[in-house]
Amino acid sequence: MYGKIKAHLQKELKSLMEAGLYKKERIIVSPQDAEIEVEGGHRVLNFCANNYLGLSNHPSLIRAAREGMDTHGFGMSSVRFICGTQDLHKKLEAGIADFFGTEDTILYAACFDANGGVFEPLFSQEDAIISDSLNHASIIDGVRLCKAQRYRYRNADMEDLEEKLKEAMNQRFRVIVTDGVFSMDGNVAPMDKIDELAGKYDAMVMVDECHSAGVVGKTGRGVTELFNLRGKVDIITGTLGKAFGGAIGGFTTGRKEIIEILRQRSRPYLFSNSLPPAVVNAGIKMFEMMASTHELQDKLHRNTSYFLEKMKSAGFDIKPTRSAIIAVMLYDARLSQEFAARLLDEGIYVIGFYYPVVPKDQARIRLQISAAHEKSHLDKCLQAFEKVGRELGVIIPPAIG
Repeated sequence: MYGKIKAHLQKELKSLMEAGLYKKERIIVSPQDAEIEVEGGHRVLNFCANNYLGLSNHPSLIRAAREGMDTHGFGMSSVRFICGTQDLHKKLEAGIADFFGTEDTILYAACFDANGGVFEPLFSQEDAIISDSLNHASIIDGVRLCKAQRYRYRNADMEDLEEKLKEAMNQRFRVIVTDGVFSMDGNVAPMDKIDELAGKYDAMVMVDECHSAGVVGKTGRGVTELFNLRGKVDIITGTLGKAFGGAIGGFTTGRKEIIEILRQRSRPYLFSNSLPPAVVNAGIKMFEMMASTHELQDKLHRNTSYFLEKMKSAGFDIKPTRSAIIAVMLYDARLSQEFAARLLDEGIYVIGFYYPVVPKDQARIRLQISAAHEKSHLDKCLQAFEKVGRELGVIIPPAIG
C-alpha cells in the first residue's frame, strides 16, 4: 500500500514546489536573539521571531531554568493528576493569574493544547461558539472537537458579530472567541465593542493573548489592559513561547469554575506530561520581571513606532497594525519567497508567508519587532527593504530632478 501513497505524496510535494508554496526550513546554529547565526556561519538580523521582549536568551531566565533543574529535576514523567504536579507549577499558575487579574490558571504543554482543550469540556450541542474568521488554527481545531453550534463572523466586524449573536440566541450558552492580536495581520481585536455585545446578548468572552500578552497595553498585559477590561474577560489563553521567554508551554486563565472543570475534563491536560521544571521556573522568574518593570515594553513600543513610520514613508503596503507585527503586503507567493531570499543576502532574516498560511493572493513578509533590536538593527533592515523593494519593483524610486 505505501507504494501507492508514496507516489501520491511525491506528486503533492512536486505541485507545492511548482506553485511556489513549498516551505523550506532554515537552520539556526546560535541562541535566539536580535542577531543570529545560520548554518554556514552567516550572521544575520532576525526580524521574524516571536521574541517580542528579547527574553529568549535572557541571562536571568537561563539561570532560573538551571536552578529549576537543580532543585526539581529534568522532567516529570507523568501527567498532573497522577504524580506530575510540583509546587513550581502552582506558583507559576498563581503568577499568571495575578498578571492578568484572573481567578485561576491551568498550564498546558502549548497554547495549541490550551485552545484544543478548552471547548469540549465546557460546551455541548446545546451551546454556541461564535468565532472570528481569522482566529488561529488551534482555536479552529478546538472548536471542531466540540459539538457546539458554530458561527463564524468576519474579522473584527462587529455588525457581523451582532448578527451571529442574534442567530445564536436559541442556544443555551454563547461564547465569543477571538485572537487578541491576529498573527498574520497585526491588528487588534476591538475588545471594548466585543464586551458590549457580549453584555447585550448574554454571551461569555474568550480571547487568545498569544501575540498580544507582553506586547499590547502599557505594561504588556494584553488587549484586556489596552481596553480596560483586565479581570473582566471570562477565558484567556496564552503561551510562554513568544514574548514570555520563547520556550514552550501554554495556559488558560480565567474564572475559577472554568479552570476547575478543565482540570477535571480537558484532555490535553489530563493526558499530556507536565511542563518540565526548567521551563516552569523560568516562567516564574519571567512574571516576576514583568511585575517589577515595563521597561522592555516601552522599548518595544518605541521600536515598533519608529520602524512602522519609516516603512510607510518608503512606500511599502502595510496592513493596519497596533502590535509588534508588521505585515508587508506583496500578494504574490513567489515574489514573497524571492524577496525574503534577497533580504537574507542583505543580512536580514525574514520569511515569506503565502497560502495556506494566509489566503490566496495575500502573500506577504511578516516582520516582528523586538525589544532586543537596537536602532542600528532597525536602520539596517529598513535600508535592506528599500534596496530589495526597488530592485523587485515593489516600491518606486523617487523621481530625480
